[in-house]
Amino acid sequence: MMRIVFMGTPDFGVPTLEAVLDAGHEVAAVYTQPSRAAGRGLNARKSPVQVLAEAKHIPVLTPVRLKGEAEQAAFRDLKSDAAVVVAYGLLLPRPILDAPRLGCFNVHASLLPRWRGAAPIQRAIMAGDAETGVSIMHMGEGLDTGPVCLAERVTIGEEETAGELHDRLADVGARLMVEALADLEHGRLACREQGEGATYADKIENADARLDWSRPAAELHNQIRGLSPQPGAWFEAELNGKPERVKVLRAAVAKATGAPGTVLDGDLTIACGTDALRLIEVQRAGKRAMKVEDFLRGAALPPGSKLG
Repeated sequence: MMRIVFMGTPDFGVPTLEAVLDAGHEVAAVYTQPSRAAGRGLNARKSPVQVLAEAKHIPVLTPVRLKGEAEQAAFRDLKSDAAVVVAYGLLLPRPILDAPRLGCFNVHASLLPRWRGAAPIQRAIMAGDAETGVSIMHMGEGLDTGPVCLAERVTIGEEETAGELHDRLADVGARLMVEALADLEHGRLACREQGEGATYADKIENADARLDWSRPAAELHNQIRGLSPQPGAWFEAELNGKPERVKVLRAAVAKATGAPGTVLDGDLTIACGTDALRLIEVQRAGKRAMKVEDFLRGAALPPGSKLG
């Protein structure tokens, strides 16, 4: 078994940390992002990875940067065989990459070189990809440019959301990382350069989430799936006499026509540039997610209404 430093922050990293521990490896320390203010009370909230690490009595470090000599010396002093990195949130400088005896290895939620970057799950669905996967990468200084050691393809369901795909890929990544560590320990891990054809999964910005009803319904359907449950694709409508932003968490393409943005029926089918979208699950600001029929009980959007 090997001595591992684990570096990760969100839920996506939790299955991999659990799998590395279950495989019998020694986790010398966990690096994660510092606690962030969250919730209505803006209380400091530990990352999911930190919560698990503390439950397992693993030392946790939360540096805000890794470029200083003190941070790099502390990392070297751990004398690890390898670092496992899963959605950590900081770029690793060369002294960190070089510190573990066998290198740093990353779980990335795409088939590299497609969808390098911050939001590979969301971007794959938003682009209408039929498949994605998980890559185990031997990390270098570039943005997700290192050699790929293991990869597994995963089909994306036609109605699957980013949240659902996230959970499936997290489990695949955990299994692949344990396999990669076993191969690494026994000197049989083979990695290959990525080659050409890179695409980039840029961070999701607010503008990416606004629904433009002039676009084809199929594209908006992918946008909604790719941004569900967070941050949520949204439109603006006049509700109870004032404009309000409404998130759409689930929808279905419908064969109907009309002026884009027009409510076509009592089931909240909205005309798009091509075809229409029948909204299924929505969320008003500050409210829970709800089925459209429940939403319509408290929001008057009769046929003929125009959405922003």
